[in-house]
Order: sequence, then C-alpha cells, then structure tokens
Amino acid sequence: MILVKTEAGQQALKDRSIRLTPRQRSAFILCDGKRSVSEVLDAGMGIAREDIDQMVELGLLGQVGGTADAANAGTVSVPPNSAAPAAEVPKEAAWPAAPAPTEASAAHPAPARSNQQRYKDAYPIATQLTGSLGLRGFRLNLSVEGTSTYEELLALSPKIRDAVGPEKAAALDRALGL
Repeated sequence: MILVKTEAGQQALKDRSIRLTPRQRSAFILCDGKRSVSEVLDAGMGIAREDIDQMVELGLLGQVGGTADAANAGTVSVPPNSAAPAAEVPKEAAWPAAPAPTEASAAHPAPARSNQQRYKDAYPIATQLTGSLGLRGFRLNLSVEGTSTYEELLALSPKIRDAVGPEKAAALDRALGL
C-alpha cells in the first residue's frame, strides 16, 4: 500500500498542532505517494508499523487509491503491494482528511467522545493559547507540547486558564469536556 500526506497532515506538520515523534516525522516525510509502506518501514530509520498506523488514524496520511471502507476501519491493514500511481487516483478515492478542530466544533462536542478524541480536539487549542503568550508562556507551551495523553493535558488546564483568562480558556474547557 502507498500512503500520501493529507492536507490536514501537511498543515499539522507546518504548525506542529499534532505532536509527532522523530520516527513519526521521518515516516511522514517518506510517505510521498511513491514509496510503499514496506519501503518506508525498511528505510532503516527505526520506523515501526504502529507509527504509520497512528498517523493514518489521525488523518495525517491517506491511502493512495483507498476506499471508504478502509478509512472507516480505523487501523491500517497493509496489503503487501498495492500500487496505483498518485497521479491517476481521483481525489475522492483518497482517505478523507480529519477535520481540524475549531472553536465552533469544540463548542458542540459529540456526546460520547473518548479521552483520546478529547485530547486530539484540545491539544491544538492548548498550543495556540500558550503560544500566544509569547515569552511569558514559553515554559507552559513546552509543558503542553510534552503531553501525550488527555490526563496530562487536563492536569495543565488550570495553569493555562490562569495564564490566558477564563474567556480565552473556555474553548479549551469545552474541548476537554469540562
């Protein structure tokens, strides 16, 4: 199977709204729509199948020639070699990109979101809020970027709220489900 960067993935790489490990960044860069998953895994960079699966699950990478059924499966089951050139694949055939969380979407969260989904929704908001503090919020921003779970981000939310004020922190609170 051949994977390609989604628009959401390219934006996340640019603005660092989703934290990627160095291995995931390497895998993300190698997924150019030309290399197969096995070629990326064999590149000698320590990239694991789980790294690629997680990026597909987050909507950062999409399958070239993928189907809606494969996209709804949640994880990637990689066939040995399915090769359709990127230029021949209609845009509708690629996996849909995950929509970036916005204040509007965080205002009306889905009723039963998992902690993982809450984290995915809240993390970009938290990094934006702490990044807007400039040098004053540098350490807090580093702390947010160091989180990898909902619980860790939830523990930082009072500090973020104190730093930016309750009005600006309201979007973060909604995304965290508070």
